[in-house]
Amino acid sequence: MKTSNQQTPALQAVMKEAKRAIKPLVWFSAGINILMLTSAFYMLQVYHRVLSSHSVETLVALSLMAGAAIATMAGLEVVRARLLSTVGAWMNARLAPVLLTASVEQAAAAPGQGSARSLRDLDQVRSFFTSPSIYPILDAPWAPIFFIAIFFMHPWLGWLALSGGAVLFALAWLNELTTRKPLTEAGNAQARVFSQAESAVRNAEVVQAMGMLRPLLDRWQEQQDEASAGQATAGNRASAIASVARFWRMALQMAVLGLGAYLVLQNEASPGVMIASSILMGRALAPVEQAISTWKATLGARAAYKRLTAFVGQRPEAKAVMSLPRPQGKLEAESIILARQGGGEHVLKGVSFQLKPGEVMALIGPSASGKTSLARVLAGAWRPSAGRALLDGMDVAEWAAEDRGRHVGYLPQDIELFAGTIAENIARFTKLSPAVFNNVVKAAQLAGVHELIKGLPKGYETQVGESGASLSGGQRQRIGLARALYGDPTLVILDEPNSNLDREGEDALMAVIGALKATGATIILIAHRPGIMEKVDKVLVLNGGKQELFGARDTVFNELTARARRVAQLPNTNHVSAVTSWPAQTQETKI
Repeated sequence: MKTSNQQTPALQAVMKEAKRAIKPLVWFSAGINILMLTSAFYMLQVYHRVLSSHSVETLVALSLMAGAAIATMAGLEVVRARLLSTVGAWMNARLAPVLLTASVEQAAAAPGQGSARSLRDLDQVRSFFTSPSIYPILDAPWAPIFFIAIFFMHPWLGWLALSGGAVLFALAWLNELTTRKPLTEAGNAQARVFSQAESAVRNAEVVQAMGMLRPLLDRWQEQQDEASAGQATAGNRASAIASVARFWRMALQMAVLGLGAYLVLQNEASPGVMIASSILMGRALAPVEQAISTWKATLGARAAYKRLTAFVGQRPEAKAVMSLPRPQGKLEAESIILARQGGGEHVLKGVSFQLKPGEVMALIGPSASGKTSLARVLAGAWRPSAGRALLDGMDVAEWAAEDRGRHVGYLPQDIELFAGTIAENIARFTKLSPAVFNNVVKAAQLAGVHELIKGLPKGYETQVGESGASLSGGQRQRIGLARALYGDPTLVILDEPNSNLDREGEDALMAVIGALKATGATIILIAHRPGIMEKVDKVLVLNGGKQELFGARDTVFNELTARARRVAQLPNTNHVSAVTSWPAQTQETKI
């Protein structure tokens, strides 16, 4: 059996399967281009047979055959367009989940660096498959058919058409060389423009309250001007080359007509050959001229595909995972090390501890000591650089998220709700059913937010808005707590769960911790207020990413108090480490 690391990367697998559509596309394109000879040969036969014989029956027969041919060609074009649309939709259905998963994982592993650009790239590739921009690529390989047909009419006409076609192909190549770099730079600048605009809208309250709109707008405008300049440069070059190509194609058709007329005068060709060769010439060069006009879209789709290849990398498609038994809640941290993004000193430096099922641990330390980073590692959101976090002996980093998530409740420091109803958010967007809704109400009651939700205009059906914008900070935090408790998780990690709570909310939180502890759930708390420590069994103290102390609550706080007293007796305390004087409430609160 292949492991996930041995699976074919998702993008490669999809493109390999997409090749199945190439054969019918080739046959349809071949049929369409062969049938495009109809008008030229119809004209030729009318001049040769109908006008010379004055036969109405021949004209009718030729017209019926030509009509059937162009009707067949139209049918093939419809089928080809539908096939391309189907392939595009199929690619989107197969790759979009993989890309969204990869984007979420990237954003979780590197906060502030994740984006949904890969989904826009996929949409650009899909749109290319359904747009007229792809037709020159499909039709260009069949141009030799038309050149060969012109050679059969007369070699001079053939050589004129071939030499003129070579010039047009050279213009297409020149278009590629002159527009590739400015379009690439413009695309990168446009991505930065979108990112800055999204950031400004996402932080609209800060922008408005602190008067930051004008400087942000100036900075955004600089990026916008850079993107516009690159697009304008590429557009001007492409337009100039397209105009030259159009002129050359029309001049070439006129030259073919002129040479054909000369050959007619010399009795080396018929008037039908003159007209038919001009029609064939236009058809042979049409894909090249169209390619020049649509080259910007082609380059954009190619760049988007390259970004997709780089982003997805060797990531396999998500496979169904086998559910592991519900854990009891034994948590072990084995020498966890976490490197800082971009290098520098490690965020976590060898943290190790053990918790039994049902124990409550307080994770404390000064600001920037690594508390939130450790919480993310324990929840499985981040993968440690070294060491392991084990839940009932299973490495949480290796445990499939969709299975692990059923047993882990996580309340982050920054509460983000998703656009939808309160019930959907609490249910973690599981499809609502009577059983699921009962679990939603159960989680809300356990979190002490049931009455608050009932008091809202639509109760559990209340829309929270984008990022929970329609709720207050305290409401978001309590609903986020209910979300963390949904499904009776075995491990619950709460990062400053009372930072936005009033006295009533904090009392409800204390009741929640007591109830969870009674059910045997293992709980990790990051908190600064002393009142919440009443339910704590053990305390882990971090300082600068290092584990300073770990043990029973009373033992750790006694040690912190003793350190504080020793520090108070020193004549100069300027060089005392931050943890010896943190937190101040530990000197006043003896639990």
